[in-house]
Amino acid sequence: MSVRMRTSKDLRARRRRRSPGCLGHLYAAPLWPMHGANLGTLLRTCDAVGACLAVPRLPWVPEALARGDTLRHRPCVHWVRPFGWLAGQRAAGARVLGVELAENAIRLADLPMARRPTVAVLGHEQDGIPPEALDLLDDVVEIPMIGTGASLNVAVAGSLVLYKLAGMA
Repeated sequence: MSVRMRTSKDLRARRRRRSPGCLGHLYAAPLWPMHGANLGTLLRTCDAVGACLAVPRLPWVPEALARGDTLRHRPCVHWVRPFGWLAGQRAAGARVLGVELAENAIRLADLPMARRPTVAVLGHEQDGIPPEALDLLDDVVEIPMIGTGASLNVAVAGSLVLYKLAGMA
C-alpha cells in the first residue's frame, strides 16, 4: 500500500474557510479550569468537531485562549457563569454530561453520538467537578484506563468525549 500524505493545500481545499459559528448542538464546558494550555487545546478540538467552548468569566481565561488559539478563525466561545449556565442548558432540554470518575458512569466506548444539544462538563484538573454541580448533571461518562494514572489530562479527556459525541470516533 502506498501512502500519500495530504499537503496543506489539499487540507485547505477540503475544509471550511471559516468556523460555522454557534450550532447550539455540542459544547465543551471546562467550567473550573486551572491550566490555560488545556483551554487552547479544547478550543482547537471544538473547531475540529464543530462544537462551542463554554468558559467561565475568569480574568486569565481570555489571555489563555488567545495564547492557545492557532486557528485562522476562532470557533464559538460562550462566556458563562458555571452554575447558572448549566441550569439554563438543562432547563432548555440539553443533555448535561459530566466527564468524571464515578460509580454507574457510562463507559466512553458505550457513549452514543449526541442526538440533542449536549454539554460535556469538564472539572478542575485536580478536584474534578465540584460536588455542588453534580446535581446539574444528567449522566456521567468515564474513560477507562488500564495504566497506573488516576485520570487523563482534562483536555485529552474532553477531546475524546467530544469526538465520540460528534460521531467522529
